[in-house]
Amino acid sequence: MAALREHQPVKFDENTGLWLVSRYEDVRAVLLDPENFLPDNAIDAIGRFSVQTLRVLARVKFDLPQTLANNGSDSHAGYRRIMTRLLNAQAVAASVPMVEKVVAEALDDVGQRLAADGVCDLATTIARDVPFRVMLRLLGLESAIDVDIDTLARWSDASLELFWGRPRGEREVALAREAAAFYAWLTGLVSKPAPEAATLLGALAAHRLPDGEPLGVTQKAAVLYFMIIAGQMTTTQMLSTMYRRALREPGRWERFAAEPATVEPWAEEVLRRDPPITTWRRVTGRPVTLSGVDLPAGAPLLLMLSSTGSDPAVFDHPEQICPHRANARKHLSFGIGRHRCSGAELARMEADVVLRMTAARFPDLRLCAESSPRMLALLSFRAPLQVLVRRG
Repeated sequence: MAALREHQPVKFDENTGLWLVSRYEDVRAVLLDPENFLPDNAIDAIGRFSVQTLRVLARVKFDLPQTLANNGSDSHAGYRRIMTRLLNAQAVAASVPMVEKVVAEALDDVGQRLAADGVCDLATTIARDVPFRVMLRLLGLESAIDVDIDTLARWSDASLELFWGRPRGEREVALAREAAAFYAWLTGLVSKPAPEAATLLGALAAHRLPDGEPLGVTQKAAVLYFMIIAGQMTTTQMLSTMYRRALREPGRWERFAAEPATVEPWAEEVLRRDPPITTWRRVTGRPVTLSGVDLPAGAPLLLMLSSTGSDPAVFDHPEQICPHRANARKHLSFGIGRHRCSGAELARMEADVVLRMTAARFPDLRLCAESSPRMLALLSFRAPLQVLVRRG
């Protein structure tokens, strides 16, 4: 990434067919210019699906119309207001006691696993379960959900790999079946009578598009499809990354236990240096020039968010984790502009609560010996799939 930033900040990559944009200022400029750089391709599958896969998806009428991340139309602002009402700073602050209760329950489970087996995988327990439970409660979905977290996680994992990976053959078809089951379940969920307006389902039922029309089943299902995946999977990946980094850094975990206030600034630095969403996509709406490179209309861009957080033109000594750096929150890990992540403050709060409470409860946690952990490695997502720990 350093070589790209210095020599080819806007480079066409033949392997993916995408233009790689690696400098902080370029990525920031793209995100702040939705007229020239459209979000239409943000959640498109990165590869072409087989005929069999397309048939699997067609059976459930799978469709992700423009709603949130992939919406550059006039309707985006309305969808955005729904999420802002549910996930604004006041709502996040008011939810801290609920999050602490959820984390305490998850830590009880971790303690039981450690006592019974001597080891526990934080990535598939607390880092996975807490974001799910918190998101479902904040969005008022908990009482409407009739499947367990294991099923939701399996569906979400499959959807990520199907759209942001390059599965082939039977693997692709198997993932499509899981994504189709997820979508079919969501369409059934949004077709039920809506609960009160204070919930996401109620807000979607009451919402009207710019032309005055109510949302259809497809649009409601698309919002939930994106929010459940975005609200849970990326936070799980963030927590798994932070757990592993904190436990590997000499003295860091012990300091968290002794000085809980050190968690928040450290977590912000990890977001800058090692974001759970490593890249995001845009497409040019007209011919433009970026860093001296002429791009035609319709050019697909890959904005390298993980590169921007390490740009020395913006962050001094970017390779170092330096809590309390002056511009700590200037990173683009949550995006910027009209498509900035609605759950950014929720993710920050969850990171602080989860790490702080885990260190207080288990100050003697240690990583189990590992040579090279299994990693989630998709176009836009990278995180450890396993964080095995023991005590002592």
